[in-house]
Amino acid sequence: MKNLVYKALAVLVLSTTLAACSPKEEETVSGTGTLALEFDNSFKGDNLILGSQANVTASNEVLKITTAKYIISNVVLTKEDGTTFTYPKNQSYFIVDEATAASHVIALKNVPAANYIKVSFGIGVDKEQWKLGADGQGDFLAQAQASSMMWSWSAGYKFVAFEGNFTSATVAQPLPFKIHTGQTGTDYNYTTVALDLKSKALVRGAITPQIHIIADLAKVLNSTNTIQLSDNNPNGTGAMIMGGAKLPLITQNVATMFSVDHVHND
Repeated sequence: MKNLVYKALAVLVLSTTLAACSPKEEETVSGTGTLALEFDNSFKGDNLILGSQANVTASNEVLKITTAKYIISNVVLTKEDGTTFTYPKNQSYFIVDEATAASHVIALKNVPAANYIKVSFGIGVDKEQWKLGADGQGDFLAQAQASSMMWSWSAGYKFVAFEGNFTSATVAQPLPFKIHTGQTGTDYNYTTVALDLKSKALVRGAITPQIHIIADLAKVLNSTNTIQLSDNNPNGTGAMIMGGAKLPLITQNVATMFSVDHVHND
């Protein structure tokens, strides 16, 4: 009788061990979902406040920023297996405006369910899209015009609009500044950004990940290149950088101002 009990216990232990060691059934990932990109504007680590906040640059210039807008375009998501999903081009143009809270979150719909590890996007409207002409821009042309993110159709889109007033060691009374990037006679000034995620974004039908991206506006002036507004104030009436040799340098800076803070999988 004892032998039968021992044999039964042995069979039970063996069965339990085999069950524990057997591979877990893998999750079936299929269908589509929504993924959100949240753009959080800051200045050297502080949340950006328009109009009143005194922002000190690395060049010791003090900015009060009144406008911070930029165009996000051509979003590409990289899966953990290395393959990519390119968001449909005719839907892939967005304006992020610090003054409009609803614009800070971009909802990408009908994204294939997968685990994503990287996001890339453009800053501005790529030249291929602009070459389609006004009729080829869809609804985005009217949106850009309403948001003052175009000069004119022939002059093209403003990719970044960064405005306010400034003081410095040589500028005692506040003077206005405007930095607008976009196409010029010699440079198109479109740039791209690629960001690794700190954790996977799990797109599912019932899960909408949100990638929280910090945009540090201080880097517009101080990053790969150092741009001093007081050096771009030839007439003593303000710094207006909307063309010339400094604009490609600012475009290089803009490419460095984005970083991923975290990912929510809710």
